[in-house]
Amino acid sequence: AGARFGDVDNPLLLAVRSGARASMPGMMDTILNLGLNDETVEGLARRSGNRRFAFDSYRRFIQMYGDVVLGVDHGVFEDLLANYKNLNGIASDTQLESDDWAEVIREYKEAIERELDAPFPQDTTVQLWGAIRAVLDSWQNARAITYRRLHDIPDDWGTAVTVQAMVFGNMGPTSATGVAFTRNPSTGVKEIYGEYLLNAQGEDVVAGIRTPQLLTNAARAEVGARGATLEETMPEAFAELLRIFDRLERHYRDVQDIEFTIQDGRLFILQTRSGKRTIEAALKIAVDLAEEGIITRDEAVLRIDAGALDQLLHPTIDPAAKKLVIATGLPASPGAAAGEIVFTADEAEELRAKGRKVILVRVETSPEDVHGMHAAAGVLTQRGG
Repeated sequence: AGARFGDVDNPLLLAVRSGARASMPGMMDTILNLGLNDETVEGLARRSGNRRFAFDSYRRFIQMYGDVVLGVDHGVFEDLLANYKNLNGIASDTQLESDDWAEVIREYKEAIERELDAPFPQDTTVQLWGAIRAVLDSWQNARAITYRRLHDIPDDWGTAVTVQAMVFGNMGPTSATGVAFTRNPSTGVKEIYGEYLLNAQGEDVVAGIRTPQLLTNAARAEVGARGATLEETMPEAFAELLRIFDRLERHYRDVQDIEFTIQDGRLFILQTRSGKRTIEAALKIAVDLAEEGIITRDEAVLRIDAGALDQLLHPTIDPAAKKLVIATGLPASPGAAAGEIVFTADEAEELRAKGRKVILVRVETSPEDVHGMHAAAGVLTQRGG
C-alpha cells in the first residue's frame, strides 16, 4: 500500500475482522479505520488531499472503537451526532464538512473520557491489540452465542482474526461501498442482488443508517425504485464486479454474499462467503448449479436442509383477499405474520415465553436484537437493519 502503520505523514489504516469457520453475519465485531489519532489524521488529510474524508474516517473509528473495544454505549455517540446535526440544521452525514467532523470528534473524545476516566488511546499499537482482543472476545458475546445455538454451530470452534489494509468508499463521488449476492437469495434467480451507497463505508449499508441504492437497472425497474444504480454511475466497476462474481461463484461452487468497496473508481473485494437464502431459493439454486455443471446432482440434493423445508409451509396472505393497506415496505420474509406490537427484543422474548405472538417493531434492527427477532412472529422496521 506504500504506507506505514502509525506514520504521521502517510499512515496505513487497518480493518480488524473476525474469521470464524462458519459464517455468522453481523454477530462478531469489526473495527475499521484503525491507526488514526490526532496526528495521523492530519497526515491522512495531507496525503489524500481530502480533509473531510480524513476527519470523517477518524470519527468513524472513534465511534466504532469506543463501542466495541472500550465498551462505551454506541447510543452515546449517536446522540451526540444527532444533536450536532439538529443544532446546525444538517439533514445528512454527507453534508458535514471537515470542521464539523473535527467538532464531533472533540465531543466524542470528551464523552469517552467522562465515561471511562481515561482518554481515547492515541498509541496505534495499543489500538491494534485492543481491537484484536475485542474481536476474539466477541465470540462469546450474547448475540454470537444465541446465533450459534439457533444454527447448531459448536461453541469450541472459535474464531481467527483478520487484519487487512483499509480501502475507502467515503473519499467522494467516485467512491462507494456495497453488498451483493451472486443470485437472488429470496427467489434463487440468477441475477445480481444487492445495494450500494456512494461516498460511504461498509457499516453505512448494513446498519440501515442511509437508504442504499440498487446495483442493477433491472432490479430498479422490477421494484419501481428511484435513484441511480451502480450500473449507471460506475459502469466500468460494475462490469468488473460481474466478472468477479462469476469467478467467485465457480471457485466456491455456491452462491456468494460479497462485500465490496470502490475507491476512486477502483474496485476492491473485501470478503466473500456462502450466502444465506430462503428454502425456495435454495431449491432453485441447487437445481440450477447442477444443470450448469458447477455441482453434481447428488451434491444438489445434499445442499438442501431438510428442516428448512418447513419454510415452504409458512402461512401467506391470500392474493385474492381484500386488504386494507396502511403501509408498504421492502419484504424480507418467506411468509405472513400476525401478532401484538412490542418495541424491544427483551419484551419480544418475554411475551413469547408466555405463549403470545408478537411483532417486533424497531427503527432499525441490529445484531443485539437477534434474540428478539427469533422470538417474534414478524419484524417491522423503519430503516432496515
